[in-house]
Amino acid sequence: MPDLSVRIGGVTLNNPVVIGSGDHVMTAGGLAAARATGAGAVVAKSINESEAAKRQLDGSDHVMLDSRWRPLPWDFAPPADAMVFGRSGLQQTASADWIAEVAAQDRLAAETGQYVIGSIILANLDVACDLARQYQAAGIRILELNIGAPHGDEAVPGAIIQERAAGRVQEITARLRAAVTIPLWIKLTGQSEDVAGLAAAARDGGADAVIVMGRFMALVPDVETRAPMLGTAGAIGGPWSLALTCRWLAQARKKLGPDFPLLGTNGARDGLDVVRFLLAGARAVEMTSAVMAGGFGVARDAVAEIALYLARTGGSVEDLVGLAADRQVGYGVQPDRPGYWRDFVPPEAR
Repeated sequence: MPDLSVRIGGVTLNNPVVIGSGDHVMTAGGLAAARATGAGAVVAKSINESEAAKRQLDGSDHVMLDSRWRPLPWDFAPPADAMVFGRSGLQQTASADWIAEVAAQDRLAAETGQYVIGSIILANLDVACDLARQYQAAGIRILELNIGAPHGDEAVPGAIIQERAAGRVQEITARLRAAVTIPLWIKLTGQSEDVAGLAAAARDGGADAVIVMGRFMALVPDVETRAPMLGTAGAIGGPWSLALTCRWLAQARKKLGPDFPLLGTNGARDGLDVVRFLLAGARAVEMTSAVMAGGFGVARDAVAEIALYLARTGGSVEDLVGLAADRQVGYGVQPDRPGYWRDFVPPEAR
């Protein structure tokens, strides 16, 4: 059996597949089902103190789309090109009760070498620090702070905050770092002109790892009704976003160096996609929309596909990290091939 284990700072995961936070891990049953896939870790549904963010869950809606923007049945058997477009809110269970549940699930996960990770979405920084301390006191072993939630600009003011300024990212991370001693992972937005700069700010604030990057906000007009699908803007994810995320992973690795742990998210649909993220510099990959669309078996299959890939090619997960990122070169060193451009345009344009 190939070695699928991977180090993220002081933490070792059984494998690089992480089931990301979302509505599918908002109950004890969802967390148990996620653990049963064998994923290296599961990030529980996020919390904060905002009642508006909790109420937002009651207005949640999602649609699955193909590459021609046509709605698909939500039958947990999506085609390879499926995208998930939607909006949601936060966990409505009382914070103390949810923290206790997540901690209990993490204790069970420890028996099989897995992790269940607590997640906070930023609203009020002082309250976020208090929730972090509550998670640590309950025994949780890893904490994720999501400051890149895509819905920040569309949500009711104060419900969810998305940070795009490097100074604020460093300040927020430093406050959380001072509040707790457990491993702290910071999840960043992809809606920035310098995601690598945000990653550096999180590192400088004391993050143990950085997650690159949150989904994008989108508007999908319906050509039949001539109105926006779902009536609003929403967060969108799909296989197309893999290449964008991989580019920012490689940029972050270049800026921060190979020793600082990065995780990838936004675009992975199967085990080979996880491998692509690893090659771009991630040490683990959060799968969220893919699990919501295809069910928990997506994560189980991804772990198996990574193992088959390594059995065929040799090596370990650790051997893959950053290989493609480190081989990337600039445009200026490419060989000159006069006239080669003609191969890529219609014949009448040559």
